[in-house]
Amino acid sequence: MKKVSFVLAVAVILAGCGESTPVQTVDWYKNHDAERKGMILKCEENPGELATTPNCINAKTADNHLAVDKRDYLRLVPSNPLKGGQ
Repeated sequence: MKKVSFVLAVAVILAGCGESTPVQTVDWYKNHDAERKGMILKCEENPGELATTPNCINAKTADNHLAVDKRDYLRLVPSNPLKGGQ
């Protein structure tokens, strides 16, 4: 029982030693160009450690959303739209 308690205590201490960078949302990264580009650069420089972190995922997702918005994919109209709900 003492071994289990010791292992849990060490795990809790080590978990508290992690980086305390706040997690930003996709919308936040969409509105903060410099921070988004900086985070993506940081993630690409160290993909082994950072690629799956929430900030890297959110920054890259925001970058993808902005690229799609620039292409107007969401505003495309079908070439043969249905008429009258048919």
